[in-house]
Amino acid sequence: MPGVVEALLALRAQHRSGEAHALLCEAAAWPAGRLPALAAELHRAGLAADWATLLWEAASLPPERLAAAAAALGEAGREADCDLLLRQGAARPAAEIADAALALGGAGRDREAQALLGAYVRLHTAEESAALARQDPQWFAPRLLRAARALSGAHHRDLSHALRVSGVALA
Repeated sequence: MPGVVEALLALRAQHRSGEAHALLCEAAAWPAGRLPALAAELHRAGLAADWATLLWEAASLPPERLAAAAAALGEAGREADCDLLLRQGAARPAAEIADAALALGGAGRDREAQALLGAYVRLHTAEESAALARQDPQWFAPRLLRAARALSGAHHRDLSHALRVSGVALA
């Protein structure tokens, strides 16, 4: 990883931002377990903006890779980075959110799954959240309702109504 940091520093010094961005895109696709150490190295080198760019690129990874990156950051205690990654990834289609949330839940990363669903509820309509819940009603409905309740009573009421209208049974 130090090689990447030095390469980024050199590219930035030479004003070769396109090549630096390409390197960040490559690093975003690395095995998820390497991301926390890379974050630390980038911050130590004064490249926090490059870390933010890398997170943006990682947010567009396939759902399983997004989940793995979020889990790795969460496990390393980088909750703020993890939450930022998940907020950025919440703009994807409901089926991909479902895959990522279920992957996080299956890996025992409930905090991260809830953060992803919270970002989804914040960004999407109650009807879109209800459509997501139909992917696996027993798993998603309570988590989405918890996320909506954390936002506001109005969000919770709207989602409860949308779930009932869509045929998702509420416990």
